[in-house]
Amino acid sequence: MPSQSANNIILNSDKYLHHRFSVAPMLDWTDRHCRYFHRLLSSQTLLYTEMVTTGAIIHGKGDFLKFSEPEHPITLQLGGSNPQDLATCAKLAQERGYDEINLNVGCPSDRVQNGKFGAILMGEPELVADCVSAMKAEVDIPVTVKTRIGIDDHDSYEFLTHFIQLVSERSGCDQFTIHARKAWLSGLSPKENREIPPLDYPRAYQLKQDFPELTIALNGGIKSLDESLEHLQHLDGVMVGREAYQNPYILADVDQRIFGLEAPIKKRKQVVEEMYPYIEQQLANGSYLGHITRHMLGLFQNMPGARQWRRYISENAHKKGSGLEVVQAALAKIPAELDV
Repeated sequence: MPSQSANNIILNSDKYLHHRFSVAPMLDWTDRHCRYFHRLLSSQTLLYTEMVTTGAIIHGKGDFLKFSEPEHPITLQLGGSNPQDLATCAKLAQERGYDEINLNVGCPSDRVQNGKFGAILMGEPELVADCVSAMKAEVDIPVTVKTRIGIDDHDSYEFLTHFIQLVSERSGCDQFTIHARKAWLSGLSPKENREIPPLDYPRAYQLKQDFPELTIALNGGIKSLDESLEHLQHLDGVMVGREAYQNPYILADVDQRIFGLEAPIKKRKQVVEEMYPYIEQQLANGSYLGHITRHMLGLFQNMPGARQWRRYISENAHKKGSGLEVVQAALAKIPAELDV
């Protein structure tokens, strides 16, 4: 894994180079344990936090900004619509060492809408511009926006370009990640909003052609590095979501294929063993084994022994007093002769 200074070289050479490949912010999934695990698979992939609301950071009792140094480069995704609150949180995030702030303008859940943030903000581009401007005034790190291609019946290309142009011109935001589906603000669950509205990759491609000065990354339905490389012929970056979580070994050769690094590709067993010190440290600090290992279940997907690996961890990691021996026993379920 590169040192922090090595990562800084990457970020400073081109502030959006790391957007060439990223793992999407996923609520209840991309917590700090998940991000540490993903970082072992790829040193260059940009990792996102789960969406964290400004209210949680400002008024919550927990530490919602906690992360570990090896997670760099890392983006904090914020949910909110009050420019002053967002500016406060952005400043705190920069002080804690985050590499970037991202504003969520894509989540369609009812809870998010009731808080007046997420995808509903596509209908208020002036407010989004004010939010980004307020954050940029407080921090030196990049402030970016993740959005959909439309909401409800406001799904024309003109609606999307109006949003992008107004936000970019008024706030100076020059990086957008486009989830290439529109969002229905009522009638569909968040899960259905990830599946039912059709993907429209050409619309994202056109956006890059019409705004060549902006950095445009693509999100939605990407399941392989081959697909990622195809999209990168048209856009500046790709963001992979659930595929990277459910089949995390997709990240193992991102450094080589996406970023052009000459480095050996880690074996799955090696990644598990590299998690051992982290697991022991986290257990000593009071974490539960199951909170860590749940992110590792898909590592051996489609490999002999994968079902036994998942089953053993699922049945034992949650038990009181479970420790590293559970992971070691689960790894023993993978045939020893397999060089994976």
